[in-house]
Amino acid sequence: MSDFDAVVVGGGIVGSAVAYHLADAGADALLVDRRDKGRATDAGAGIVSPATSSRTDSTAWFEFALAAADYYPDLAAELSAAGHDHGYSETSVVVVAADEEEHAELDAVRDRAERRTAEYGRPEPGSVASLAGDALQEAFPPVADGARALRFANAGRVDGRRFATALRAVGRERGLTVRDGEVGRIRTNGASVTGVTLADGERIDASDVVVAGGAWSGAFASDLGIEVPIEPHRGQIAHLDVSTAPSLSGTDDWPVVKGFRGHYMVPWPGERIAVGATREEGAGFAPHATLGGIAEVSREALRVAPGLAEARHAETKVGLRPVSADRLPVLGPVPSVEGAHLATGHGATGLQLGPYSGKLVADAVLGEAPTALDGFGPARF
Repeated sequence: MSDFDAVVVGGGIVGSAVAYHLADAGADALLVDRRDKGRATDAGAGIVSPATSSRTDSTAWFEFALAAADYYPDLAAELSAAGHDHGYSETSVVVVAADEEEHAELDAVRDRAERRTAEYGRPEPGSVASLAGDALQEAFPPVADGARALRFANAGRVDGRRFATALRAVGRERGLTVRDGEVGRIRTNGASVTGVTLADGERIDASDVVVAGGAWSGAFASDLGIEVPIEPHRGQIAHLDVSTAPSLSGTDDWPVVKGFRGHYMVPWPGERIAVGATREEGAGFAPHATLGGIAEVSREALRVAPGLAEARHAETKVGLRPVSADRLPVLGPVPSVEGAHLATGHGATGLQLGPYSGKLVADAVLGEAPTALDGFGPARF
């Protein structure tokens, strides 16, 4: 039997962030990682740009996303100072109206951006610019002829797998224990956590347990006596190799591109671009690519950027996004069980919100009461 201050269940970007921040604060923490196939962290596009989000149904979500985006450069700098590559970089986002039918929608994006600037100071004044013609073609060579766009500066992109790996690596250097394995159940005594039992029967004592199991987090609902309404939504993202098309070289400098049908393109160094994503409810725990999914993301990519037609299809990554019943993250202490905490439910925005969510949940484990978690707690269900 082993003793720890806290056990974190799940090694995606959220769980890795919780564990890193606990270790950084001096807590004796254990991260148990089952390495689930289809984990959203390993397949996400990694766009960090709340200013371009079309989501308007939750002021709380938007304000949280702004704080999360602000936190990324600071955390990335900490990882860099520790000597670890983290896969985060600054970039811009270009919102593209591929044809005249979408021009009105592009105008609505500008109007929304102006309202957000007036209320939140974000996007930053002067950071949004119109692009068309040669200027748009220069910024994003494969774009459709006649397209119009808005460029948003001050965004970011992150390779979720690399960032989570860096968090765990630096966490280890600061005392974090990481184990591959499966937590079978969370143990309680009365209304308090006493630890976990691994699937192989090993008992680990701890006064706090954080469930950061992504789409699989609901498995612990009965242990905690609460509802954890999380379900998997499948997202398929095709990764393209454009090195076969000489006219498309230089992806390092390309912006992230968003269209108006829920899809996007994220360029990466090495002549690679990710195009996605499907948003599939009801697919269950089935992290495999489908012909229909590949066709959907390919069709939309070619509509906005027909110049990608000669790109080679390298692979399709599939992630199961943890979506809560109200589409908001589920973060913070379980009110009925002392020492139990949830950190899940980010849906398609786990890479954008995850590191900041992890910090705040770690703060809660350490006895603080972050006001930024208000409205996201498990008690709302």
